[in-house]
Amino acid sequence: MIFFDNVSKIYSHNSAAVRNVTLRIEPKEFVSLVGASGAGKTTLLKLLLREEDSTEGTIFLDGLDVTALTRDELHHVRRRIGTVFQDYKLLPTKTAAENVAFAMEAAGRTDAEIDEDVPQVLDLVGLADKMDNFPHQLSGGEKQRVAIARALVNRPDVLLGDEPTGNLDSVNTGEIVKLLKKINQLGTTVILATHDKQVINTLDKRVIVLDQGEIVSDNAKGTYQA
Repeated sequence: MIFFDNVSKIYSHNSAAVRNVTLRIEPKEFVSLVGASGAGKTTLLKLLLREEDSTEGTIFLDGLDVTALTRDELHHVRRRIGTVFQDYKLLPTKTAAENVAFAMEAAGRTDAEIDEDVPQVLDLVGLADKMDNFPHQLSGGEKQRVAIARALVNRPDVLLGDEPTGNLDSVNTGEIVKLLKKINQLGTTVILATHDKQVINTLDKRVIVLDQGEIVSDNAKGTYQA
């Protein structure tokens, strides 16, 4: 369970990226954070990852106070959270399989684990036949699938998507949304930050709308009209 308890992130007296956010996300839930650019979506994700520190409030992951962790303790928590970004962040000199394997190597996994898990996770995202392709040989949708495979390969409890369909056309966007739903059905909590109302309305999942850093609506199943 993820719990933001009255969390704020204030950069100056006139600039609050997040203000007084109290939010509970249950295990295996699919939640979309929506709102215009600058609404606070990405900041919430960064606060959960402790890429930024909150100015006020506390953030819990399964009862663990993330805001109080040391850097060494935080490293272990971050292994439980996979992240996917709009710009893929793939290593251009590594193949699809090597990009995924790199995440496992960084986590200290063995060669035997890597040899077993990398093909499985690439098959899960529909890229079993693209393992040896380099990023420049892949379409935008395929690159994002590699990024998702990389985020999943260490079996995180939570997957964060920060505008993961932002660079994709409507066809590839639809395929990535289907993949995220499949991952959620397999038991991973998914938190998706997006401003794409078509994505939101396709999901039919919980929608949390942010405006100027504050939650203005929270619907168990809803659409987004902004």
